[in-house]
Amino acid sequence: MAHGTFRVGELTAIIGDNTAHEQHRAGYNGIWSLRHDACDSSIFVPTVAGWNLEHIFDGQASDAQEVFFEPRHAPMTFRQISEHEAELHQPPTPTFFLESWTRFTLVAPYYIDVEFRCVPRQHSFRRGYIGLFWASYINAPEDKSLYFMGNQAGQQSSLWMQFCTQRHDDESTALHRDDTFELTFRDDYRDALFRNLSPMRYHLPLCYGLFENLTWIMMFDRTEGIRLSHSPSGGGVTPERQTTNPAWDFQFILPEYAVNQEYSFRARAVLRPRCSRDEVLAEYQWWHGEN
Repeated sequence: MAHGTFRVGELTAIIGDNTAHEQHRAGYNGIWSLRHDACDSSIFVPTVAGWNLEHIFDGQASDAQEVFFEPRHAPMTFRQISEHEAELHQPPTPTFFLESWTRFTLVAPYYIDVEFRCVPRQHSFRRGYIGLFWASYINAPEDKSLYFMGNQAGQQSSLWMQFCTQRHDDESTALHRDDTFELTFRDDYRDALFRNLSPMRYHLPLCYGLFENLTWIMMFDRTEGIRLSHSPSGGGVTPERQTTNPAWDFQFILPEYAVNQEYSFRARAVLRPRCSRDEVLAEYQWWHGEN
């Protein structure tokens, strides 16, 4: 089996590897579909996925499609651990020799806990850093924005910021206010969301977006290495709604690494009935306090 269906609390999720199945396109891994009982539609574009490991990058390797999108093309396996837990495993990839595991655990009533682990197996990141990028392709929401607590660079007071880029690859990545690491790239490296920085900075490692009558929240156990990214059109077009599908994305950057050493982070995704910003913060504070 390349995928499994999980029903826990108010959520129904399909989690799978990067193979094709029916309308699901090859190359897209992670959460193929995610529905809440209060909504008829999956939050993710039906043919692709959410929490999709999209890129491994070092700013130097070839940007041919099979390298730029290496997690799409390299073999990946799905394993169902229990009725509420699954894991994706990608053996060392052909270009970057990065091995990774992503474990998804559904928790009632409307949570998905995610643990990502990776191990670089060779000295293959030629500029010294490891870049990892996840995409969630959102199914034609009326509001394409992500929201986070932060401010303009250099400002310490925290406000709710609206992160909605005007076009793909335009000021598309928001760093944490203490993130000073500068990615470097060879001169002719292709443009990408992770190359273009927003003047805004986030302060807390969480963001949310609005979908139908629901709120989607992503929160992380750290700020170190976590970057938030946005595209207004990364998920293509939904013709019947005459709109584009935004991508609500994030990155995990390791400024340096050692071969055969494990690196990891934990996160929680929430898909719950529409709630206030105070409730969004309460979700984060409760989860952060438990962890």
